[in-house]
Amino acid sequence: MRELLDSRVRGNDGLDFRVRGDDETMITRRQFIKAGIIGGAALTAAGLFYSRGLKEAPSTAVSRGLTLSERTIIAALVPTILAGVLPESDEARRKAIAQTVDGVGVAIGGLSAAAQKELAELFTLLNIAPARVLLAGLWPRWEDASPAEIAAFLQGWRMSRLELLRSAYAALHDLVLGAWYGTPDAWEAIGYPGPPEML
Repeated sequence: MRELLDSRVRGNDGLDFRVRGDDETMITRRQFIKAGIIGGAALTAAGLFYSRGLKEAPSTAVSRGLTLSERTIIAALVPTILAGVLPESDEARRKAIAQTVDGVGVAIGGLSAAAQKELAELFTLLNIAPARVLLAGLWPRWEDASPAEIAAFLQGWRMSRLELLRSAYAALHDLVLGAWYGTPDAWEAIGYPGPPEML
């Protein structure tokens, strides 16, 4: 009987699903479909909020391709992702974080339209409180979240069973690191002399 419970079942759609045994928990087809429907509804709601937010945002709220809410999210992530490399003094630290956020905006602006759209949807979901709690496990607003809460969120996505969340983590992580190490201020610490001079 145990072997029967642990055997693979092939559905009409060709997808393999493992029937739950006592010692493992795999997602069932019904749970997968429910998650897809809920995710689709969340993305639709996020799209409505996002498009309304762009219409209502003042022009000063958008800088280098980022909305004010996107800048807030990135500014909250930067100190955790760059822990140990940011300057210690408050003024230099604030300047470095702002410079990195600007760099992320520039990097996003250089991506394809499809990638920019996906990132905009991700930031929209992370900005909506219920979606933020559900996806990131963060109850406070981004600007009020502690470094430990943000670190737990990032680690949760980094180690998630869901490839989508791992990919989202990688995108956020790589954007921040790329923006930081793309500035000449960060080169000395890693021994990079800068690009070669053109003759």
